[in-house]
Formats: sequence, structure tokens, C-alpha cells
Amino acid sequence: METTPTIFIAIALAMSIFCQWLAWRVRLPAIIFLLLAGILIGPVSGLLDPELLLGDLFFPYVSLSVAIILFEGSLTLRFREISGLQKVVRNMVSVGMLVTWLITSIAARYAIDLSWQIALLFGAITVVSGPTVIAPLLRTVRPTSSVANILRWEGIVIDPIGASLAVLVYEFIISGGTGTGFGHSALTFAKLILVGAVIGSVGGFLFGQVLKKHWLPEFLHNVGTLALVVIAYIISNQLQPESGLVTVTVMGIWLANTEDLDMEEILNFKESISVLLISLLFIMLAARLDLSALLNLGWRTILLFIAIQFLARPLNIMVSAAGSSLSWPERNMLAWIAPRGIVAAAISALFAVQLEKAGHSDAALIVPLTFFVIIATVVVQSFTARPIARWLGVAEPDPKGFLIIGANQVARSISRSLMENGVRVVLADTSWDNVSKAKIVGLPTYYGNAYSEHADWHLDMSGIGRLLAMAAYEDMNISALMHYRMDLGSNNLFVLQTKQQEKISERRQMPRKAQGKILFGANITFSSLSSALGQGAQLHSTKLTEQFGYRDFLEKHGKAALPLFAIDEKKKVYVFSDNEQTFEPKNKWTLIYLQDSRAEVKRREEAVELQLNQKESNGSASGRDEKSGT
Repeated sequence: METTPTIFIAIALAMSIFCQWLAWRVRLPAIIFLLLAGILIGPVSGLLDPELLLGDLFFPYVSLSVAIILFEGSLTLRFREISGLQKVVRNMVSVGMLVTWLITSIAARYAIDLSWQIALLFGAITVVSGPTVIAPLLRTVRPTSSVANILRWEGIVIDPIGASLAVLVYEFIISGGTGTGFGHSALTFAKLILVGAVIGSVGGFLFGQVLKKHWLPEFLHNVGTLALVVIAYIISNQLQPESGLVTVTVMGIWLANTEDLDMEEILNFKESISVLLISLLFIMLAARLDLSALLNLGWRTILLFIAIQFLARPLNIMVSAAGSSLSWPERNMLAWIAPRGIVAAAISALFAVQLEKAGHSDAALIVPLTFFVIIATVVVQSFTARPIARWLGVAEPDPKGFLIIGANQVARSISRSLMENGVRVVLADTSWDNVSKAKIVGLPTYYGNAYSEHADWHLDMSGIGRLLAMAAYEDMNISALMHYRMDLGSNNLFVLQTKQQEKISERRQMPRKAQGKILFGANITFSSLSSALGQGAQLHSTKLTEQFGYRDFLEKHGKAALPLFAIDEKKKVYVFSDNEQTFEPKNKWTLIYLQDSRAEVKRREEAVELQLNQKESNGSASGRDEKSGT
């Protein structure tokens, strides 16, 4: 069967989704599986050649996709996240980048025997890292906020700068490498940065005003943003070739730091598109890889990798972090993580084709060498970064803890039980009286709205992976659920009802998007728990054994005990909710439950009364037997 563009697209989409799913299951960056998939359907099997199928549309598609991916990444860059560390980021994308470029170029010249021109171009291409590989790696490693924010900023900002450096070197090679050529290249570089910065700033400012003044209806926000990115990228490239990446990056950063501008829905939309584009791009670029050229390089590529990983990157960080507040473990972590990504793959393909046409035979090695660096850095760092982060002490604890909305009596009681069992909690409340009472009993607290901008900056979320909305007011719970939905995921959001939803009219019920999972059961409300605690109910913990399992616990206590949480042997916490329960506490698990004294007293009274009735019944039967015997 002949492979048509539509069949190619269908196969690439199916493989993209599968690779992303597999990466999610094994907790590794998807790029590993995407590259493998592209190599299998391309150079290994020969089934697909994307450049042949798409023709002249291939490189424009690659360029526009990279622009959209960079814009989405730059929308997450907020200046407040690197307060005090701006100098480090600035150094890493300037002086540090030059250090990486020179060392990589020298290594490529002597290890691979490239000409100086091609070696310098290869070094410029591989200085970039990128959000496509940094973001999933950070989700796996979970380093401290300083390390994570610096790497995110570097990964996004260095992409357009590194691409511009590659353009500078390319122009120098094409012009013949003379003094006049150097002047022409420097002028091109200056124009590229100027055009990109101006159009990006103007575009970001104007679009920000359009959104803030509601001149564009909400249903057009996502499509309008996508159109803006494409139009700005094309206009910028028309005025100055290759300036489009600078434009979209500047525009994204401008919008991300515009005050009172809500970009959450747009960011969600752009993130979904980016995942799809990244997946397709990696498969398509890997499918056109000349695998034999890469294999023929042999052991010399190992020397190149060693120079990049163990010499270029550490010197980059040593120079960039000089005089900063970063600790040595944090610097060492930064010196280890620098995976290369989609931008390096894309621009290597663009420049290699043009230089081969210009008569530079060794330009054919640029693409396979770039893919080798991408694969080597991603694989090595993916498997080693988390253990190294733990060894250095710069990895955040596993996010098993809870952010609890409300510091009322119910929240305080539950928080104390969780803390006593080694679970991290943070209580957030706008009532100083509640916060004070929580502080007195030693509970970690945050005074203020947990969904405010101040909380984004000051609320310590290290080790926090789930949310318990237990405020007395429904609107506070809803706001918190909506705010943390994207950060924590809908499966990690739990809410304590203020009223039973099925007993109130549909128009007054919580919106389904904000409901989360109902804590402790559909019949449990804040009022019922507060009333029970006020009348003497207490929280207890018990460890289940082979002799006294969960079913034994239920039989013993009946309705007098309300199970709240179960903690397994690995300290993973399971929450009882109204959703279909997918777990049953096992032997050696710890059960946290609410013992209702009123129900317990009633149960005991009923048990005593039953025993008395049985005695009376036995006594009557005995009397009848004696009478019958006489």
C-alpha cells in the first residue's frame, strides 16, 4: 500500500499519543520514545519519509511549530519566580552560552574532525536546551524552586538566542569567512534581535490590552492567540529572516508578566497544542535521520558527549553563578541538567540542507551529530538526575502532603491526625483567629487566600500534592479548587460539602468543574463533622493487622466510626470519598477515623440492652424448664 500524506499523519498521530502515554506510565521524558518511534518508522524500516511526503511544506511546518512551542513555554515565565536570580539566568544565556559554544565547537573540531566553520555552527546549534525536554525532566526530578525556575527560564530564553547565534555563524560561513563577512554577520544578528524584540513587545502589549479591555469575546481568545503567534512570526521573518523565534518569545514573556491579565485558559489550550506539535515534530525529524552516518562516527561521539556534559556545562554554571546566592549543591545540579531538544533538531535540519547545497560536504554530519547529542543528554540525564538531586539534597520531597483550605476546628483536628502519622500539611485561612489557634497546636499555616497572587509567591508548596477544601464557606472552597485544578490535577482535589448537593436545587449546586471529590462520603458535610467534634467525637488512628483487618474494624465499630484516611506501608495516603473506592485498607496499614461518641454510646447501650434481654429470655426459659421438670 502506498504511503500517502494522510496515512503518514494518521500513523504519526497514533504513535505520538502512544509515546506520550508510555512516557507518562514509566515517568520518563516522552522525547526518548518519540525519537525511537521516528527512527523505527524512518531509517530502520523505511516506511516513512516525511520530507518526501510533505514536500515544500515540511520546513515551514517545522518552523511554525517551533514558534508555537516557544510561545507556549514563554507564557509560563514570570519575573517574580527568579527574583534575586536574574543575574544567573542572564549570565547563562550570554557568557555561559558562549563558553558552551566554544568548548563544544573545539570538541567537534578535534573529536569528529569537522571543519572549523561546521564545528562552530554545530556548537551554536547545540547550546540550546528547550522547554520540550526541560519541563518533563523537571516534573520527574522535582528539584528546589531555585533550580527549577532557573532551568525553565534558561530553556526557553536560550532557544531564540541560540538560534540567532546559529544564524550569525551561518551567515559568516556563507559570506566566505572574511572580515567583511564578519561585519555582515554582526549586523544581521543585531537586526534579528532588534526586529524580534520590537515586534514581540508591541504585539504583546497590544494583545494584552485587547484581552484586558474585553475587545475580543472569550470564545475567540484561544484561536486569536494562535493566529497572533503565527502572524507575528511570519511578519517578523519577512522583515528579518529568522527573527520570528525572538518575536514569539518576547511576546509570550510580555503577556505572562502583564498585571491583571488572566492567561490560564489560553495557556491550557496552548499546552495541548504544544504536546501534539512536539510529538509530531520529534517523530518527523527522527524519521529523516541518516542512521548510518551516525553509526559510522563510532566511539568519537563519546568524546564529544564527555566534553559537552563534563566540561562545557560545568564551566558554564561556574561562570554564570559566580557571586550568586545559589548553594553549591544547587550549582552542581544545574551543571548536570542541560538536555537538548526540538529547537536544536529543527535548526540543524534547516542549516544542514542549505550548507550541503553550498558545497560543504561535512555539513551532512550536523543532523546525525545533533540527534546524538539530543539522545545522549536526554537519556543520561533522565535516568540520573533524580538520584543525583536526592544525593545532593536539592530534590523536593515526594508530593504526598495536603494543602488544607480552612483552619477551623474540623481542619485543625484532621491536620493534627495527619501530622501525627507523618503526613505533611499546610493550612490556609483568611481568619487570623483560626490561624492563631492552628499555630498554637504546632500546625503549619498560611494566613491569607490560598489562591491569591501573594500565595503563589509565599505559600510553601514543597511536598504538597493534594488539596482538601474544608472551609466553612462554599465559595472559598470553589475558588481554591478552580485555582489548583491545573497545578495539582483534578484527581488530587477533595472538597468537604457545606451542604449535601443532592438536597439543594440544581441552580445552587457547585459547578461540576469545581466539585472535586466529595470528602468522606456523600452524606458528610462540614456542619455534621463540626457538630460531632463539638459534642465530643474524636479522631483516632489504628494499625490494621492480620487478626484485626479492615472488615473486622467495620464490624466492631459500625456507624460509630467514620473512616477518613488510610496510610499504607510506604506512607502513601488514601482518602475516603464519595467516588467509587478503588482501595481497601490492608494488613499493616494505618487507619485514621472519627469516633462519634454519641453513636458509640448508643451502640453500647443497645448492646447492653440486648444482653439484658437475652438474660431475661434465658431466665424465663430456665424457669419454664424447672416448672416442667417438677
